[in-house]
Amino acid sequence: QVQLIESGGGLVQPGGSLRLSCSASGRTFSGGAMGWFRQAPGKERDFVATISWNLGITIYTESVKGRFTISRDNTKNMVYLQMNTLKPEDTAVYYCAARKVPTISRAANEYAYWGQGTQVTVSS
Repeated sequence: QVQLIESGGGLVQPGGSLRLSCSASGRTFSGGAMGWFRQAPGKERDFVATISWNLGITIYTESVKGRFTISRDNTKNMVYLQMNTLKPEDTAVYYCAARKVPTISRAANEYAYWGQGTQVTVSS
């Protein structure tokens, strides 16, 4: 079993930055790709970014390219999402997720483990 705990959310003004962190624990964490998803009120959970286990391969949803950066530190079992130039439409609950395999995916149903989420609100 893998446990994921997100942190770093909060209220930020448009144009500001936040860094989300995801702490992973559990014996089966090793070797899995990681992803960030978000869910705005009344909407479905959407893909944001993903990173492979050890090759640093990343993909992003179009709306965050050039503004968000996903990274990981496997020595610390941590995954990060650096979010810059935030916009009101980035407001959502952000979830960290882990796959059981090292390859990346945009599909939420291909992730086996999920955190509880952290709220990000972008507003003036």
